Amino acid sequence: MVTARLQRNDMINIGEWLYGLFGSDGGPALVLCIFLIFLVDAVFFPTLPEFFYVTAFFYDPSLPFGLCLLGAAITAETLGLIILYIIVGKVKVPKRINTVVNKYVGFLVLGDERLLLLNRIAPMIPFSGAFVRIAGWDIRKSVFYLIVGCVLKYGAVLLMSNFFHSYYSSGDAQTLTLIFIIAVIAISFVTSIIMKKKKGIGQKA
Repeated sequence: MVTARLQRNDMINIGEWLYGLFGSDGGPALVLCIFLIFLVDAVFFPTLPEFFYVTAFFYDPSLPFGLCLLGAAITAETLGLIILYIIVGKVKVPKRINTVVNKYVGFLVLGDERLLLLNRIAPMIPFSGAFVRIAGWDIRKSVFYLIVGCVLKYGAVLLMSNFFHSYYSSGDAQTLTLIFIIAVIAISFVTSIIMKKKKGIGQKA
C-alpha cells in the first residue's frame, strides 16, 4: 500500500516524491504520462522510456499498478508504430531511402517482422512504423512481434522491480531497480553495436 510505504524513513525515496507531487489519486496521471512518453519515443525521438517506466512504478510498487503501466507502454508503442506506418504510407518516400532501408534489412540477422522482437533486446531500427512501411512488412505480424517484445522486456522489468520491492526496503529496492535498468540499457546498446559491426553496418567502404 502507498500509505504504508510513506511511513518508512528512506534517505532517498522517489516514490514518496511522486506521491507528494501527484497526490494519493495520481496513479491515472502517471499512467497517462508513461503512455505519452512511450508514444513520443515511438514516433518522434528516443526518450529512454525504461527510466520513466520504473520511476512511475516507484509511486505504487504493486502488481496491479505495474500492469497498468505495462498496458500503457504496450498501447503507446503499438499506436506509435501504426501512426508512422500510416503517415509514411501517405507520403512519397524518395527512392534512395527505400534502397537504403532494404539494403540495411539485408545486412541484419533477421530480415522480416521478427526483427521487431529482436529490436527490444538490441535496438537496430529506429522509427519502427516507418521502417515497417518502407520495408513492405506485414503490419499485423509487425504489431504482434512488437507486442510480444514489449511484454517480454517491460514485463521482465516489472517483475524484477516487484521482486526488489518484496524483499528489500523501499530505498534499496529503488536503487537496485535503477541499477538493473541501467544494465539493461547498457547491454542493449552494446549488443546493438556488436551486431552492427559484425554485419558491417555503418562502416565506411
